[in-house]
Amino acid sequence: MPTKTSCLAAALALVCAATAGATETGSIVQAWPARQPQRDAALEARVDAALKTLTLRQKIGQMTQPEIRAITADEVREYGIGTVLNGGGGWPGDDRAATPAQWRALSEQFQAAALQATPGIPLLWGTDAVHGHNNVRGATLFPHNIALGATRDAALVRDIGRATARAVRASGLHWAFAPTLAVVQDVRWGRTYESFGADPALVRQLGQAAVEGLQEGLKDGRGVLATAKHYIADGGTRRGIDQGLAQTTPAELANVHGAGYLGALDAGVLTVMASFSSWTDTASHVEHGKMHGNATLLTGVLKERLAFDGLVVSDWDGVGQVPGCTDEHCPAAINAGIDVVMVPFKWKAFYANTLRDVEQGRIPMARIDDAVRRILRVKFSLAMTPAVPATMDALQARELGRRAVRESLVLLKHRPGLLPLKPTARVLVVGAAADSLAHQSGGWSVTWQGRDTSNADYPQGTSLLAALRQRLGDAQVMFDADGSQADPSRFDAVIAVLAETPYAEGEGDIRVTETLRHSARHPQDAAVLQRVASRGAPVVTLLYSGRPLYVNDLANQSDAFIAAWQPGTEGQGLADVLVAPAAGKTWPGFTGRLSFPWPAGPCQFSSHEAKPWWPVGGGLSGKETRATAKPLPEPADPKPICPL
Repeated sequence: MPTKTSCLAAALALVCAATAGATETGSIVQAWPARQPQRDAALEARVDAALKTLTLRQKIGQMTQPEIRAITADEVREYGIGTVLNGGGGWPGDDRAATPAQWRALSEQFQAAALQATPGIPLLWGTDAVHGHNNVRGATLFPHNIALGATRDAALVRDIGRATARAVRASGLHWAFAPTLAVVQDVRWGRTYESFGADPALVRQLGQAAVEGLQEGLKDGRGVLATAKHYIADGGTRRGIDQGLAQTTPAELANVHGAGYLGALDAGVLTVMASFSSWTDTASHVEHGKMHGNATLLTGVLKERLAFDGLVVSDWDGVGQVPGCTDEHCPAAINAGIDVVMVPFKWKAFYANTLRDVEQGRIPMARIDDAVRRILRVKFSLAMTPAVPATMDALQARELGRRAVRESLVLLKHRPGLLPLKPTARVLVVGAAADSLAHQSGGWSVTWQGRDTSNADYPQGTSLLAALRQRLGDAQVMFDADGSQADPSRFDAVIAVLAETPYAEGEGDIRVTETLRHSARHPQDAAVLQRVASRGAPVVTLLYSGRPLYVNDLANQSDAFIAAWQPGTEGQGLADVLVAPAAGKTWPGFTGRLSFPWPAGPCQFSSHEAKPWWPVGGGLSGKETRATAKPLPEPADPKPICPL
């Protein structure tokens, strides 16, 4: 039988534990700046009135987000569904060639069904428009964010946001799952290219500009909802493992990984997407687990401390990673603060399970009402009817894309006088990627990973090879994909195009047993360069990549070396910098500067590398009169793997 003393000790232990937990939660919240809510009285009255018209079933329908391949208009009507999405590779009728008019027709079918189910409450359609409206065949695709970070041009990023919004609206959609606000700490992460850079201030500046551009004209049918993602520290995971574990102090979480969210909130962002990743507080040594179930960060910080009044959406089946949950059943995530649950294919089971959770008290009705109130607030903040025609022309912003390419290129090595090439130059182009719009565009291009596409999927695009032929003339440009047929000495210059295979999340990670050595991961590129180097013509090498890579061996075989990132569909922007302009016009030179350090060794994964080849801010203009320094060292890869 317990004594009074033991009972008192147990009670004190519980009190102490509760106090410690409250203190730890308080320190996490207090690390963020306090913001005050800004609400529109008329909008709030409209939201409250609409909320009163909804049944519990309809409220759960508002919170459920199926994928378009898994739902019909009749089911939207039956379940009162409030939002849908198309994933990468999800098109109307499973037709990747669907026109803007076909996209809009499906959107209008869903919308009509939703308004029949819940009069006055429209449906939202979200899409991963991360570098243009990249799911729609024929749209202009812009350079990925890593390239835009190299421009450091907020006005350019804002313009790209406007152009993307126009394209999304043309197809009848309302919501872009962008921008990514990651501050990447380890470039092995397969989503590094979705980040603007390693500097939190730059991510904040450009992230804010992206939101401003996307949401401009929301109320007149031009703008789309932006999404600040992935909240939070998606780019801070250990070893760059996608959906992995970020280990930081609360201060670092707020000041580094939170910087972009503060900029997005300043821009009035209306939606935030939760991260797949987990977080451990290294100050208190507390494991907080998956972000989708983290009430302290989703509610305590984002919704309360930062006064975010919009909606929080989960990532694709992200709730299923919360302990005790499945993809189709997760009261913990909803209680933590998720408002819209992206449950692409198991949505009917989710709907039934969530209804039962509310009826049996596992999810408070107040939490459901809060979620739906946020959803309605967002819906009533934009005009649903697009002010953009459903035409292919509305998907185009080619001159803007060309400018973005031109301004994002970073010259890492050069030989004075080599660039720009004369307009009369005879050029040998090698490397299969020179005529591949898939390699030029990277991941999230027509399909999710961006690999299973051909040039036919980019009917408005221009490869670098095509752009050079347009600029120099067909007779002046020879293409030898593997460099085995032509004699380089017969040409004024060789342009070699090397490239990472396109990738997106998960599949793009560099594993712990691998290095950043491009030659090891893509030996065919090293072989191409070996065949043309030092054979009588200077070699200008371009690298299409989603992150900085170790390329010392390749740079040593090149007279000029250019980080071209994944520039998108507008190859003319590459030719603008490689070839001298017409008489009377000024060559722009290379204005891009690195937003990540460029590694000097195969194991330099960190964004804080102390001795890189080039630091953040590095790059040449091409107008220097002195050649790049002596050959770079070529250290061997450590055995068996890089230091952990």
